[in-house]
Amino acid sequence: MNPDALRGHMDALLLSVLEREPLHGYAIIEALQERSGGALSVPTGTVYPALRKLERAGLLSSEWATVSGRRRRTYRLTDSGSKQLQGERSAWQEFATVIGGVLRPEVRPSG
Repeated sequence: MNPDALRGHMDALLLSVLEREPLHGYAIIEALQERSGGALSVPTGTVYPALRKLERAGLLSSEWATVSGRRRRTYRLTDSGSKQLQGERSAWQEFATVIGGVLRPEVRPSG
């Protein structure tokens, strides 16, 4: 998938992945890849700054945890993050409906 297509949607993708459970950064990248059927391969240089931005905005919280014997920062969705995700989903549905309406092939009358 073209990385430019993700521009403006990364926050919603990260919030959505963290809705299920708290995850550390690499697990978030793996979840994005898995949930997209392998179509999304997001570099760490994109994910980690976005996570820090979401945390500063109060949409995520983080804490250090030991995962598989390694110390990692684990991120979780806050109540504000859940509300933001609901808004992102509504906006995405509206966007997809509008764009789908424009891109749908026109049926021309025969004759």
